[in-house]
Amino acid sequence: MTVETTVETTVPRTVAIIPARGGSKQVPRKNLQRVGGVPLVERAVRAAVAATIDLVVVSTDDEEIAAVSAAAGARVVRRPAELSGDTAASESAILHALDALEADGERFDIVAFLQATSPFIPSDDLSAAVDEVRADRADSVFSAHQTYGFLWRRDAEGAAVAINHDASHRPRRQDREPHHLETGAFYVFRAEGFRQSRHRFFGRTRVAEVPEWTAIEIDDEHQLRIARALAALHDTVGPIPVRAVVTDFDGVHTDDTAIIDADGGERVRVSREDGMGVALLRRAGVPMLILSTEVNPVVRARADKLRVPVLHGIEDKEAALRVWAHDNDLPLADIAYLGNDVNDLPALRIVGWPIAVADAHPLVLAEARVVLRRRGGDGAVRELVERVLSS
Repeated sequence: MTVETTVETTVPRTVAIIPARGGSKQVPRKNLQRVGGVPLVERAVRAAVAATIDLVVVSTDDEEIAAVSAAAGARVVRRPAELSGDTAASESAILHALDALEADGERFDIVAFLQATSPFIPSDDLSAAVDEVRADRADSVFSAHQTYGFLWRRDAEGAAVAINHDASHRPRRQDREPHHLETGAFYVFRAEGFRQSRHRFFGRTRVAEVPEWTAIEIDDEHQLRIARALAALHDTVGPIPVRAVVTDFDGVHTDDTAIIDADGGERVRVSREDGMGVALLRRAGVPMLILSTEVNPVVRARADKLRVPVLHGIEDKEAALRVWAHDNDLPLADIAYLGNDVNDLPALRIVGWPIAVADAHPLVLAEARVVLRRRGGDGAVRELVERVLSS
């Protein structure tokens, strides 16, 4: 008689832990700074959610960071004050988070440690690193990019000393062996090995090779500006899944110029293409609002022709937008705001989808989650509408 037996295999559980304290010296409120229109901590949460990870946790001492993280889909672990200072190591936050999870009856075999200050964490490469540990091919894996750079150091007298090459021999790139530079974006390791070693490199350590452009870490304002510029190039967004659209008027529905007649009246140039886009949005039942600081009657006239509500002569756009969203039962995270100039910044900063026309002010471009291809008055509103409807 043959007896068949089955062996149950348990897939190791993985938790992503993102330490994100509220304090920062070089860049105030750094973990909440926006890159591509999205707070850094939220970008890290999204990268982890998109990877093959069972639970995403943010360890923080800050109420606003906690709220942003929870809204993005993370579980929040409150970090005590003694682990939240400038000298607190990331390892201490990870150990505290693991202890807190185990106290709630949850145990994880693999940890993915993500740093929110790395705004371009590649989810596919993170998943591959997790798979390396799950498949028992490594005990720890870290992100790094390939480099052929010649490294130097200064000695005690200030003289340059070659590190990874012979200074008297300069072979061609194709004849040199590459090195790998740690990016700091993510580290994946076995939870038990981490507890024993108390650091992120132990046992069989492997490199997860990532694209070089993802390697930027934000430690100062200059790096933050670079990251925002990179986001405009690399953050690819197709459909824009929102429940409502709010726009500025001048520089968005117009080309930001005006013709003044002898009596002081103004005429502006608008796009018929934009008008059709607004009509399509209205027919789809998506709420729209024009929010403008201008008091000129032309704003009201254009809004009436488009058959959309308008609030003009508004000095505090953020406050007006909050009231309108509340009155219409619309979460700010589900609103797209399209602007072009610095008076739009307060409104852009509170919505889930801050969007800029192609010729917007540099500060607006830096805040935008999406930068449109079209300029104000030249089809930008139509472009936004089509991306909203495509979602």
